[in-house]
Amino acid sequence: MGYFVGIDLHGDNNYIGILDEEDRKVFKRRNRNDINEIKRVLEPYKKEIKGIVVESTFNWYWIVDGLMEAGYQVHLANTSAMQQYEGLKYIDDTRDSFWLAKMLRLKILPEGYIYPKETRSVRDLLRKRMMLVQQRTAHILSMQTMVNRNKGVPISGDTIKKLSNEEVMGMFSDVHLTMSAQCDHEVI
Repeated sequence: MGYFVGIDLHGDNNYIGILDEEDRKVFKRRNRNDINEIKRVLEPYKKEIKGIVVESTFNWYWIVDGLMEAGYQVHLANTSAMQQYEGLKYIDDTRDSFWLAKMLRLKILPEGYIYPKETRSVRDLLRKRMMLVQQRTAHILSMQTMVNRNKGVPISGDTIKKLSNEEVMGMFSDVHLTMSAQCDHEVI
């Protein structure tokens, strides 16, 4: 007999649902986000577990690492790709955990890539850089729009990047527009 485990992961807890090969619910339980507690819960089923699926949420690193280090075959559910099954997804933790286990059992689970521990920090740093570039661009566009809307004059992004603090202070006669322009300029 084989078991399929679904873990619905949240910020401070998780819900484990275990199905057998006949789609029978074998076990269900809410747990603290503590890898030792989770391993204790899974231990009686360990030899028969064919796979564990964890939702790809903002905090999956610790649980995936802990389960893989304990010798489990772990799958990361790609929640973006699972939108096609949205009508089938339930809205409570118990059902969601069993739904994840069932998708794994049926071999229709859209999987996310589990980045190796050693390269995750590089990926996270690149994501942070992308976020900062996007925010900077948003502030440049905000200033462009403000100048065009209030002065009727287009201004290029390159020009905005080269403005001095004094030039920004003198752009508008309205104190609130000046403050808004200063805020944008400070982050650019």
